[in-house]
Amino acid sequence: MITKEEVEHVGWLARVEIDEKESDVYAEKLNSVLDYFGQLDEVDTKDVPPTYHVMDVVNVFREDVVKESMPQDIVLSNTEHKKEGNFKSPRIM
Repeated sequence: MITKEEVEHVGWLARVEIDEKESDVYAEKLNSVLDYFGQLDEVDTKDVPPTYHVMDVVNVFREDVVKESMPQDIVLSNTEHKKEGNFKSPRIM
């Protein structure tokens, strides 16, 4: 079980100010969550295969197809900001 001191310690590590009254409430809530995990541990899952995805999906990617790209002059016609055949962007430091 989680104590209020552990809640205050985690709050200190996370740099979150938790007063004594809140630590009691959080400890109670976290212990409630741990009780639910305890209930899940009681379920017999030895014949249940691991589930990595809710649907039986193997590969959802499309095949790569090489295509001709757009001509550079058409692509650069959409901007005023170009230099030496490239898009010109603000300098990032």
